[in-house]
Amino acid sequence: MSTINSLIIKAGCALLAALLTFTSAQAEDLPASVIDALRKARIPLGSVGIVVREIHAPAPLIQVNAKQSMNPASTMKLLTTYAALEMLGPAYTWKTEAYVDGQLENGILRGNLIIKGYGNPKINSEHLWLWLRELRNRGLREIHGDLILDRSVFATQEADPAAFDNDPGRAYNVVPDALLLNFNAIRLRFVPGNGTVNVFTEPSLAGITIDNRLTLKKQNFCANWDGNIGVQLVGDVIRLQGTYLSACGERDKPVNLLSHARYFDAVFRSLWQEMGGTVRGATRDGITPASAMLLSTHYSQPLSEIIRDINKFSNNVMARQLLLSLSLNKEIPLINTPSGSMQADLLLPGISATPASVERSEIVLRNWIAQKGFDFPELVLENGAGLSRKERLSPYNLSLLLQDIQLSPFSAEIEASLPIVGVDGTMKKRHDNCTVTAHAHLKTGSLEGVKSIAGYLQSSSGKQWILVFIINHPNASMGNQAQDELIEWLEQTH
Repeated sequence: MSTINSLIIKAGCALLAALLTFTSAQAEDLPASVIDALRKARIPLGSVGIVVREIHAPAPLIQVNAKQSMNPASTMKLLTTYAALEMLGPAYTWKTEAYVDGQLENGILRGNLIIKGYGNPKINSEHLWLWLRELRNRGLREIHGDLILDRSVFATQEADPAAFDNDPGRAYNVVPDALLLNFNAIRLRFVPGNGTVNVFTEPSLAGITIDNRLTLKKQNFCANWDGNIGVQLVGDVIRLQGTYLSACGERDKPVNLLSHARYFDAVFRSLWQEMGGTVRGATRDGITPASAMLLSTHYSQPLSEIIRDINKFSNNVMARQLLLSLSLNKEIPLINTPSGSMQADLLLPGISATPASVERSEIVLRNWIAQKGFDFPELVLENGAGLSRKERLSPYNLSLLLQDIQLSPFSAEIEASLPIVGVDGTMKKRHDNCTVTAHAHLKTGSLEGVKSIAGYLQSSSGKQWILVFIINHPNASMGNQAQDELIEWLEQTH
C-alpha cells in the first residue's frame, strides 16, 4: 500500500470517528442545529464545554464536557466581579489623594505636591480636570517643588505587556497601576485632507511630540486601515510611519506607549498648564511622608457602576485593577496545610504596609470560594480578566457560580452588568433582529482559539435559564453560529 493511500485511509477513519462523536452528542444532549453549526465550523465536540440549566434546578438540562478544565476567556470576569461585589460591597469606592509637603501660602506651594493612588479602575481626563479645579479652589496655583506620584499600594507589576501577544502597544495589554489614568491609553486621531493626514493625540500630553511621517494614499475603498501604519515611541516623540488611505476618513487608534508615571505626568502637566498653574520641579515616584498634609480627596464611581464597564464592554485593565483591590489593606497570613497547599484565614480589614498583589488577591479569592462551599480544583488565575493563555475554569463550575449569584443580595447588580443580547455591550450586534433580542444577559469572551458565552436567558415560556458555552479550538472564531443556535433553540423551545 502506498504512503498516499495509507494517509487517505487514516484521514477517512478520523473523519468517521468525528462524525460518530457528533451523532452520539446529537442523540444525547444537543439540538441538531448546534451540532450542524459545529460541524460546519470544523469544531469537534471534544473542544466545547456546555451547560444549560434552569436557574434553581439541581441538575443541568444539558451538559457536554461540563467538568472539563477550559480557558474561559473574558467570562472569567464573572468570578472577579461577583467576588468583589460580595467582599467589597456595591457602594465601595476608590480614593485618590493630594497631599502638600511644604508651605502653601498665597497660592504658592514651596514644597512638593504628592498624588497618592489607591487603584481606581476608572479615572479619566475629565475626572482629573475637575479635581485639579478643586485643588485651585483650595488655593493651589504654583508648585515650586516636585510632583511626587505615590503608587505604592500596588506591588510593582512584573508583568510584561508583550507577553500575551507580543504586541505591548495594544491598549488591552495595559498592566494595572495604583495611579491608572485613562487606562494609560493614547488615542491617536487621524484626519486626512489637502493631500496630507494630520494626527493629534487625545488627551494632550505635555512634553510629548508627534513626528508624523505618514503619506496619504488615494484609494476608493478602506480596508485594514491601520495595517500600514507603524507607531513607535522614540524618547519623548511618537513617530508615525507608513501610508494612510484617503477613503478611510477620520479614524481613531488607541495605543499604549508610555509608562504609567510618564503618562500621568504628561496629562497632569497639560491640564494644570491650561488652568494657568505651574510645576517648577520634576516628576518622580515616592512615598507619602507622615509630615505631609492632606489637601483633597477624589472618589471614584461606586463598584456597582464600575462592574458595568468591566462586564458589558469586557474592560481587561479594569478587571485586573479590581482583582488587585481584593487584597488592599488586608492582613493575609499563609498557613501550610497537610497537603502542602496554602490557605488564607483573613483577619478583619486593617491598614497594612504590604502592597496588593495578584498572589495575595488570589489567596483572598480562593478563600472566598471555599467559604461559599465550592470546590474549584481546576481553577487557574493569572489576572482575573481572562486575557490569558493560562486561566482555567470548568463550564460546570461557572454555571454553579451563576446559580449562586441568584441567591446573592447583589444578583441584580451582576445581571445588570452583563451585555443584553441585541441591545448593548459586546452582544449589541448579535441577535439584533429576532425573538431573542433583550431576552438574555450574556457575558462574552474571545481570544485566539477561544470563544465563550455565559449568563442568563429568559425563554418564551417564561422560564429562567443559565447558559454556559465555551469553545477551545483553533476554529473557535467560527463558533458564533453554534452558540447563537443554542441561544435561539433554548429561547424558543423551553
